[in-house]
Amino acid sequence: MNTSPLSFEVHTYSLLRQKLVEAFPDADEETIRDTLEGITTLHELIAEIIRSALVDGALHAGLRSRMDEMKERLSRLEQRELKKRSLALDAMCEVGLAKLEQPDFTVSVRTGTPSLVVVAENEIPHDYWIPQPAKLDRQAVLNELKRGAEVPGVQLSNIKPTLTVRTK
Repeated sequence: MNTSPLSFEVHTYSLLRQKLVEAFPDADEETIRDTLEGITTLHELIAEIIRSALVDGALHAGLRSRMDEMKERLSRLEQRELKKRSLALDAMCEVGLAKLEQPDFTVSVRTGTPSLVVVAENEIPHDYWIPQPAKLDRQAVLNELKRGAEVPGVQLSNIKPTLTVRTK
């Protein structure tokens, strides 16, 4: 059994609600809810949880934004590094400088290895192709099911309640 303060309050709320409904069968739902709100701390606990979730959401959004900015910066730095290395290589090749020794580094130009250039993909023998496993198009299947079509082997899940939080 979960003994967190929230589960304790949920249990207490449910028990008190049941007792109130039994003791006051003619009471309307709003009266029962108002009474329970006054004698339990469930509402306050849920409010604390939502406030904490909102803070976590703000931190998440801030970190995500910062990570995106840092990824962009990383990409720019990588491109700058490649461009600078390319400039140095071009300059060394143009003047025939094979090696440059400095106190903190040594750079040298050497012959690279050839890379693959595909000139006619349709002429490549099948032995060189890697078959790819089929992948389920989940969105297409979901759209078909939502339109009412039957697709063997799949079904829509039961509807789950969702929580909507609006901030002011």
